[in-house]
Amino acid sequence: QVQLVESGGGLVQPGGSLRLSCAASGSDFSVFVMGWYRQAPGKERELVAQATSGGRTYYADSVKGRFTISRDNARNTVYLQMNSLKPEDTAVYYCNARLVVDFWGRGTQVTVFS
Repeated sequence: QVQLVESGGGLVQPGGSLRLSCAASGSDFSVFVMGWYRQAPGKERELVAQATSGGRTYYADSVKGRFTISRDNARNTVYLQMNSLKPEDTAVYYCNARLVVDFWGRGTQVTVFS
């Protein structure tokens, strides 16, 4: 079992930045593939970024060059640095831990408005 708690969401104007954090507890964090997903109203949940235990990263095309995922295995934490935010980035962002099965946080709201 893994417990995930997100933080760092909020309101920001277009072009602004936010950093999301996800603190994990309950298991060996380092073996999990960690990811960030988002879900906007009326849309399906989508993968935003992912970081493997070996440090490989993946980004959705819509966020490449703007978002950066990183993980600190010593602190059991994964981050998502979001720069140059756009209104279409508005969504609830969920932390995900995957090792055969998926574990999810409760989400944090990110709203980009002008």
